[in-house]
Amino acid sequence: MPLLTVTLYRKTRPAGFKSGLLDALHAALVASGVPEADRFQRVLELDAENLRIDPRYPDARIPRDDDAILVEVLWSVGRSVRVKRALLADLMQRLQGLGIEPEKVMVCFKETQWENWSFAGGRLLHA
Repeated sequence: MPLLTVTLYRKTRPAGFKSGLLDALHAALVASGVPEADRFQRVLELDAENLRIDPRYPDARIPRDDDAILVEVLWSVGRSVRVKRALLADLMQRLQGLGIEPEKVMVCFKETQWENWSFAGGRLLHA
């Protein structure tokens, strides 16, 4: 039950860029055990005035620039570090296949308890 938020600098991107990016993210999540139908994604595009990303903090091998991508994965608690590492490795490989430089991609996992999800109608399925 991940909710993905992708934040990009607002600029011209090639046709299909966002679709390809979201598909790669979803494929990596599915490979890590997320159900195929569990797809909740959003893309935010911000201009430089509203988005500041340090070019190298803390260990970027090349500077981040206007191509930087911030990915937030909000999901339920319980995934191990091993699962997260495998997901990241898979995702970076998929993004490279799209011509996206992995060093310009920051991923943040945020975890919440299962009872904090209401998917529709105010129902708490896991409480």
